[in-house]
Amino acid sequence: MKILVTPTSLSRSPEAAAMRRLRDAGAKVVINPHGRPLTPAELGVLLTDVDGVVAGLDHYTAEIIADAPRLKVISRYGVGTDRVDLEAARAAGVAVANAPGANSRSVAELTVGLMFAVARRIPMLDAAVADGGWPRADGIELGGRRLGVIGLGAIGRQVARAAAGLGMEVHGCDPAMGERQIRDLGIVPGSLDDVCARADVLTLHVPLTEGTRHLLDARRLGLLPEGAIVVNTARGGLLDEQAAWRALEVGRLHGVAVDAYESEPPQESPLVGHPRVVATPHSGAHTAEAVTRMADTSVENLLALLQGRPCDHRVV
Repeated sequence: MKILVTPTSLSRSPEAAAMRRLRDAGAKVVINPHGRPLTPAELGVLLTDVDGVVAGLDHYTAEIIADAPRLKVISRYGVGTDRVDLEAARAAGVAVANAPGANSRSVAELTVGLMFAVARRIPMLDAAVADGGWPRADGIELGGRRLGVIGLGAIGRQVARAAAGLGMEVHGCDPAMGERQIRDLGIVPGSLDDVCARADVLTLHVPLTEGTRHLLDARRLGLLPEGAIVVNTARGGLLDEQAAWRALEVGRLHGVAVDAYESEPPQESPLVGHPRVVATPHSGAHTAEAVTRMADTSVENLLALLQGRPCDHRVV
C-alpha cells in the first residue's frame, strides 16, 4: 500500500502520530516534496502508483484522476471538496472523504482575529512602530455593530457566537436552514441581499460551487453600508477581488481581510499589498490543534476506506 500525503502542514511533521499510524498499517508514505500545494503536473507524477492520498489544497481534476489507475481513496485534509472532481471520482470508483469540523474552531478564531486586525489596522500600526514610527489610525470598534454571516455551518456558527459575545448584533443566512432554525441560534435571519445590506462586517463561510462563485460581487458589495469590513476565510472565488479592490479605492469599505484567494499563491490578486487589506496565506487551519484533528480524521478515513471498514465521513 502506497500513500501520498500532500498537505504542507502535515508534510512538515513526518513523525506526527497520524503519519506513524500510516506506516504502522504497512503503508509506504510519500510526502509532498515541494512545501506548497502541488501543480497538476507535480500531482500527476506523484499519483501514478499510489493507492490513496491524504489531500491538501491540490486540484484533483478528471484528468488527474484518470491518470492514476491505482488510486482508490482521496481523503481530504479538511472539510472542503471543491478541489476534487466528485463526479470523475465516482465514475472511476475512487472514494472521497473529508474531515468536517476538524478545523472549524481554528478558522473561526482566525476570522475574529482578522475582523479586529482590519477594524483597528493592527498590521499597519505594527509595521510602522517596527520602522520607528508612532502613527495614529482611524480604527473602529466592533461592539455595537452588525455582523453578517453568510453560511451557518460549524465555522459560521462559532463566529456568530464569538461576535455576540463582543456585543455585535448578528444577522445571517444559510440556504440549508429555515428562519426559525436561524433565530434559534440567536441570529437575525434574512436573504443574502438583506444580510449584505445590514452588515457593518460581512464574513463568508460557504463552499465554492458554480452557484457561489463571486457570491460577493460588485452589486452585493454595493449593498454593504459605507465603511463596512469584508472577511473571507472560506474559499477563494467567493469574493470578486477586482470588485473589492474598486470598492476600497473609492472609499466604500473600511477594509478587507482575505485568507483564501481566487489564485493561490495570490501574486495576481489586486488586494494583496493594498493599505486597507490584511492578507494571510490560507492559514485558517494552521493551528497545532487543528492540524492534529485533521491529520487524525483524514488518516482514519483513508485507512477505513482502504480496509473496507465503515467511514462516517465518506462523500463519494
